Amino acid sequence: MSRSPEPGRSSAARGRRMADKARAGTRPPRPPRVEVHDDSPDIGVEARIAAGVLLNAALEGRGGLDAALSFREVSSLPGPDRAFARAVAMAALRRLGEIDQILDRKLQKGPPLAVRTILRVALAQMLILETPAFAAVSTAVKLAEREPKTRPYKNLVNAVLRGIDREGPGLTTAESNLPEWLAARWRAAYGEPALVGLALAAREEPATDLSVKPDVEAAAVAEAVEGEVLPGGSIRTGLRGDVAAWPGFEDGVWWVQDAAAAVPGRLLAPKAGETVIDLCAAPGGKTLQLAASGASVVALDRSAVRLKRLTENLQRTGLNSEVVTTPAEDWDDPRTFDAVLLDAPCTATGTFRRNPEVLRATKPADVAKLADVQHRLLDAAAERVKPGGRLVYCVCSLEREEGETQIIAFLRRNPAFRTAPAVPAEVGAPDEALTSEGWLRILPSMWAEKGGLDGFFIARLDRVG
Repeated sequence: MSRSPEPGRSSAARGRRMADKARAGTRPPRPPRVEVHDDSPDIGVEARIAAGVLLNAALEGRGGLDAALSFREVSSLPGPDRAFARAVAMAALRRLGEIDQILDRKLQKGPPLAVRTILRVALAQMLILETPAFAAVSTAVKLAEREPKTRPYKNLVNAVLRGIDREGPGLTTAESNLPEWLAARWRAAYGEPALVGLALAAREEPATDLSVKPDVEAAAVAEAVEGEVLPGGSIRTGLRGDVAAWPGFEDGVWWVQDAAAAVPGRLLAPKAGETVIDLCAAPGGKTLQLAASGASVVALDRSAVRLKRLTENLQRTGLNSEVVTTPAEDWDDPRTFDAVLLDAPCTATGTFRRNPEVLRATKPADVAKLADVQHRLLDAAAERVKPGGRLVYCVCSLEREEGETQIIAFLRRNPAFRTAPAVPAEVGAPDEALTSEGWLRILPSMWAEKGGLDGFFIARLDRVG
């Protein structure tokens, strides 16, 4: 259980104080632009080696880019250089198809992967991060010179990069950044215009969204973090860097949560005094939403490691929830609930704006494998719903087998449940996300003028029998 809020300090008052600090100029400064420190002759090279390590780890599926941050080549760097390496790797992942299109026009024969990695890292800097070409080319050549297997290609690296700088990259297509099998699925499911929108969304680094406690003045928080209030109440900020340094973090008035990820909790609409369970709760953004409503909440997840972060956020925000570590389908407890939220494990293909490596890590077989897990979890969730209660099912996946197909099959198996049609404006979802069945299919390309949002499928099912 978390600690209670400090007596006499309302969240609304804290929000106003943040705005006052912002106007007075006492707000922590905007995080500085990431730069490489040239404290030694080769430090810039070392940071770019780390970028290549991160890029290849994401492409090879060795636990993903975040796991590779612990590799020696990365972890041994100073903090700013480590951040630079991650920024380069993420930029290369977002535009990998376009980068390879440019390189393939210049390379008559494909070089070894180590050489292509050097070229990819250099082009990510030159074309996306706007690193001066002379710096990117110089360090790329140094990289090639370091290893015997790449040394014979140093003149090639120099010629290719200088040629691109001199002649320009030429035309590229955003769709090339999507794996062919996923592009084919999304074209069939959503149409060609939607596919183009998804490809464009995959190119850009997203802003950060915050969910705010209900008794906090959202406008004051938005002013303090130099952001804007989105439909539904989420706040979008362009601040970068360590979120713990942002105004309001220590006061616990907000938590990081994509605007789309906040929609399922709003659709569930928990009320003070109700009993609510968040199945598969970690890392906990939705649990915080439910707890902030005043409901009595149980947060359940199989991962003790992931639940640790949830518990820390409960303590920071002064919110309360019972936390249980066990698989949802194995929980030996007779309780049923007024409201049940199931954010099921999924391929997470809808999160590619924040996690571009998911496009490379996901394989076709994963869709069917996870669909089976979701089937079992939905049936387990249904058993936890009181008569007259409600269930919200959601996945951050763009695959229909994990969304629409699951609910169609569930309703056939469970005649006691009916769809409760969503009203997008009431839950902060794009109007075009509403399906004919009353569910929500949010695409990352929606709200493009606002910067997009994560992809989700969300359905509310009320128990009528």
